[in-house]
Amino acid sequence: MTLIPWVIPIRVVDLLEIGLVAYILYKLYQLMRGTIAVQIFAGILALYIIQLMVTAADMTILRALFGSISEVFVLAVIILFQPEIRRLLLLLGQNPLVRRFMRSPAQQERIGEIVSAIEDLSKRRIGALIVFERSTGLRSYIETGAQLHAQVSRDLLVTIFYSQNPLHDGAVIMRDARIEAARCILPISTNMKLATNLGLRHRAAVGITEVSDAFVIVVSEETGQISTASNGELKANISIALLDNYIVEALAPSFEPEPEPSVVTA
Repeated sequence: MTLIPWVIPIRVVDLLEIGLVAYILYKLYQLMRGTIAVQIFAGILALYIIQLMVTAADMTILRALFGSISEVFVLAVIILFQPEIRRLLLLLGQNPLVRRFMRSPAQQERIGEIVSAIEDLSKRRIGALIVFERSTGLRSYIETGAQLHAQVSRDLLVTIFYSQNPLHDGAVIMRDARIEAARCILPISTNMKLATNLGLRHRAAVGITEVSDAFVIVVSEETGQISTASNGELKANISIALLDNYIVEALAPSFEPEPEPSVVTA
């Protein structure tokens, strides 16, 4: 008697599907790692395993109970994992293949003003927090601060964060190559992966990138060290040369000049 091995046909599309699912699960793991979502996911997985055991054992009452729970399961998952789902959608919505690295002289001048201001703030160890709005609107956070609607300027940025200036405590939010507001209040990240020695300024930088696709620059008042935040991650000890590249990569596509220069309003 000849035994014919049981062979499962594997198509190319099956391999692509496996790779896609693995990538999505890996990204989900990265987003949830170090947060309370891991414990919530473990609890949901435990309930699912119990439901399988109850169904296999044909326990009528428990099966009916789990059946009623499963009706609202999808809604519960969306509510419980809302921050992680939002971050995943933001991550998938950013396609690096369509980034434009070309910048006009006006864009180059504005980026130069920002880099020059950051360099000055870093050397003088003046704390700073600058948020750049991208595709996700930051109007609700802009409205918490003082409206400026001012043209980008090295001197203005340095002046705003000077310790004697009443606008220095908070974040500056920029939109379309313009300083939209100062002294803005940002959400504080509760990510347990962050270093315990980080202050509120750095945690606020990460916090705003967890709920939006904003790009953030932070200057530490203790060390003068420059950091950047995006997609819920903080990169520390950034050099001026690297900072210029990061700004171009993150903002050049939408960093268009204003048709008319704006002025600071009283």
